[in-house]
Amino acid sequence: MKGKINEFKEIKSKINYKDINSSYIKKRIFSFLDKKEKLIIIIYNKELQKILEVNINEYKKKSGKYKIGERNGISRVYIINSNILIFEGEYLKGIKNGKGKEYYKNGKLKFEGEYKNGKKWNGYGYNIQGNIVFELKDGKGNIKEYDENDNLIFEGEYKNGERNGKGKEYHYKYSRLLFEGEYINGKRNGKGKEYNLNNNLIFEGEYINGKKWNGYGYNIQGDIKFELKDGKGNIKEYDEYDKLKYEGEYINGERNGKGKEYDEYGKIKYEGEYKNGERHGKGKEYNYDGILMFEGEYKNGKKWNGYGYNMKGNLEFELKDGKGNIKEYNYNGNLKFEGGFINGEKNGKGKEYNYDGKLIFEGEFIKGEKNGKGKEYNYDGKLIFEGEYINGERNGKGKEYSAYGKLIFEGEFINGERHGKGKEYNYDGILMFEGEYINGKRHGKGKEYNKIGKLKFEGEFKNGERNGKGKEYNNNGKLLFEGEYINGKRNGKGKEYNNDGKLIFEGEFINGKKWNGNGYNIKGKIEFKLKDGKGNIKEYDENGNLEYEGEFINGKRNGKGKEYSAYGKLIFEGEYINGEKNGKGKEYSEYGKLIFEGEFKNGERNGKGKEYNNNGKLIFEGEFINGNKIWKTQ
Repeated sequence: MKGKINEFKEIKSKINYKDINSSYIKKRIFSFLDKKEKLIIIIYNKELQKILEVNINEYKKKSGKYKIGERNGISRVYIINSNILIFEGEYLKGIKNGKGKEYYKNGKLKFEGEYKNGKKWNGYGYNIQGNIVFELKDGKGNIKEYDENDNLIFEGEYKNGERNGKGKEYHYKYSRLLFEGEYINGKRNGKGKEYNLNNNLIFEGEYINGKKWNGYGYNIQGDIKFELKDGKGNIKEYDEYDKLKYEGEYINGERNGKGKEYDEYGKIKYEGEYKNGERHGKGKEYNYDGILMFEGEYKNGKKWNGYGYNMKGNLEFELKDGKGNIKEYNYNGNLKFEGGFINGEKNGKGKEYNYDGKLIFEGEFIKGEKNGKGKEYNYDGKLIFEGEYINGERNGKGKEYSAYGKLIFEGEFINGERHGKGKEYNYDGILMFEGEYINGKRHGKGKEYNKIGKLKFEGEFKNGERNGKGKEYNNNGKLLFEGEYINGKRNGKGKEYNNDGKLIFEGEFINGKKWNGNGYNIKGKIEFKLKDGKGNIKEYDENGNLEYEGEFINGKRNGKGKEYSAYGKLIFEGEYINGEKNGKGKEYSEYGKLIFEGEFKNGERNGKGKEYNNNGKLIFEGEFINGNKIWKTQ
């Protein structure tokens, strides 16, 4: 514990107290509460609790009971900086033990059952559709693992709650077989084969603790390109197009010693030393034209000591112990980053550029990732986002802009998506929506506005659509409908009103259609009844004027009916199918004169028909297609 408090003192000494009230600093430190050593610091330092405005007891209520930094009892685990639940269940001494449930990021159940020493032991696994895809008993079973997009990523044997026995791994996106072989304690151990995305065998042999150990590597022609013995050898690795991407020394099943990396065109981009699979020791980086861009020392894959050069070979920066103000260039020689470097990573203020050298981000970095305030730009240099970042993603308050510089959203973000309260605007700057979001979609209470900024809907949303109770309004703010919605449509109980606030229908809706209930005239008297979407109805417009009377089937106009103008004049009488004019019918002018009689299809004149002028004189007789006359040629 003493060491942990000393660690806190070191952190505390680096805090700029002028900035301590910023929401970013609070989020930044609070986000690490899931790491038990930071939680210990919080618990045992009341001053830090006060600074961060953290009520640790409330936090523990949400996330479970802790004892000296360990979860014990029922607890919930969320993705850092979000409300996305990924596990809920029982813990013992910081490890999953007992009943529990795992979830995909979209909230769907992934596994439900019993855990033992942190491993799945008894229970059922599910895919995104909710289908059971495997069963575990006493840590054993034949399982299938899927990602959030329902792609199969592993299938094989499980023992002791881990991959043990034979199994296969698949590419998460293309569903191609990447590996088939044996596992022990969750890692590749024993005989196995690796394939590229074109299903070409690239390695066959023995694995130990997840690493290639004994065997042969192949190119796509099937030629042996290297041999490994006891994890050692001089190897060559190829991509799926048979292009050499690495050659060098292997020790303990990893890159160790001297080696070279190549681009897709066969040009060298790095040569130097490796340790435990990472660049470590002396090395050089080159761009596409073979120009030296960095020369010096690497540490755990990061540039540590050395010199960086520009395209002309001039010295651009110097690194000492992983620190400096640097400029990094893309492989084609264009600037990709400039800013502060600490511990071999981006730290402090910096700018990122795209492959063509155009600015795409400027802001603050911590440990190589965007953290703090920043701005994003599109290819044309237009600002598309400004706000707060945590761990490389939009987190906190932010604003989004269109390609023309217009504000289109302002609100809260979590893990790069709209999450929390926010507002949407159209390209004219008019508010279109304000309310709550979850995982990038409207979710919770919200209000929608029309193109002139008038409230048109207020109510509940789920997964981006109207779901739950809500109300619709006209341009004058008058209530038009109140009731229930499912997936964006009226579903359930509801009431319709005209522009004067008079009730015109009350009952049940299905998929946006009136289904069961009563229709009323402006005097409040029942005009018609619907049962199971059927009846002889009268429909009125928002001003209380009769606009249709006739037969209704399946919630739509079906059968014989009449339409009227806003002035109460008959303008059509005839047959309907699925809400549209279909069959024989007659159209009338505003003066009550017959102007057409004939056949209709999908709402338009189609088939034989006659047209008349306002004096009743026949002016055309013949065929119509999609509302157009077909003139016969002689």
